[in-house]
Amino acid sequence: MQRDHTQKKRREPLVYITKRSELSLKQSLTIRACVILAGILLCALVTILLTGVNPLRVFASMIEGSFGTPRKIWNLLQSTAILLGISLAVTPAFKMRFWNTGAEGQVLVGMLASVACMFYIGDALPSWLLIIVMLFASILASAVWAGIPGIFKAMWNTNETLFTLMMNYVAMQLVSFFIMLWVPSGSMVLGIVNPQSKNGWFPSLFGQQYLLNILIVAVMTILVYVYLKKSKQGYEISVVGESENTARYIGINVKQVIIRTVLISGALCGVMGWILVAGADHSITSNSVGGNGFTAIMISWMSKFNPIVMIFSSILVCFLQKGAGQIASDLRLNSSVGEVLTGIMILIIISSEFFVNYRIHLRKKQKGGQEA
Repeated sequence: MQRDHTQKKRREPLVYITKRSELSLKQSLTIRACVILAGILLCALVTILLTGVNPLRVFASMIEGSFGTPRKIWNLLQSTAILLGISLAVTPAFKMRFWNTGAEGQVLVGMLASVACMFYIGDALPSWLLIIVMLFASILASAVWAGIPGIFKAMWNTNETLFTLMMNYVAMQLVSFFIMLWVPSGSMVLGIVNPQSKNGWFPSLFGQQYLLNILIVAVMTILVYVYLKKSKQGYEISVVGESENTARYIGINVKQVIIRTVLISGALCGVMGWILVAGADHSITSNSVGGNGFTAIMISWMSKFNPIVMIFSSILVCFLQKGAGQIASDLRLNSSVGEVLTGIMILIIISSEFFVNYRIHLRKKQKGGQEA
């Protein structure tokens, strides 16, 4: 009997994981800070191994790339606003556990609707009215584009991840088709729309041409936070995300919540498409969203669907992206070096959530040298 008991103990794993109890804010911040510090040290080691360059020079170059001049700070804020806005757009669907991987295409369709308004009625309306028409057109187009997989999911339980992902490529081809119509020369480059009249362009505020972008996204952040945290519909989204069976049991119409939430998510993507056209690019290509639709998935998940936390996550990711470009410029290194460091830091930040939620234990030894 004693022998069987000893053998059982020896079969226990050397390392095992348990779920943590609720941590205080101070404890969770401490864990995240330690993990990020470990990530910085790992990046320093990788830098030495790959390039032989002093890691301090690399980190200084990254800081210079984002904060070196007022213009660079302004560009960082603009990039952060776009990434944050798209992250906010995907969050309602993600909190409901509807895995919307189609933000790239939904934003692109919203941009296409705005550019079409500028192209066809840009000279027939005053600029302020054209901007409003563009907004509604973008919201409608993106909501419909997102609503298609939302309806299929609610009615026939289709796989929304593949459905929304494939629709990204349809949206890109749709943009290419319209550019081909609008540019008969065959160059497939639309160029700036209304460069002389600037009809459909956001006006400057306090001498800053693109300040309105940041202000709109700031308002979006507050509204999405209130919607998700304080409203009845936000509560329904949380319940459906936790368990559809529980939601049905307490009387929530799950199909209605799914369709409504996906339409809202698509509409917010439309707002971002409108901002990209009216307040940033004033044009469109099939790559105008620049991968932000996919990065937004990471931002939303990393922030645990909290719009306030997304602000800081978006700033950090944009800082790393800007810094990667500066490394290549200043130190004459291959741009992939900066991208590798960015990837490591993002992976480390995401992994910090594991250490916040779980604890790693090593098998202890009892007195006398026997393992517990």
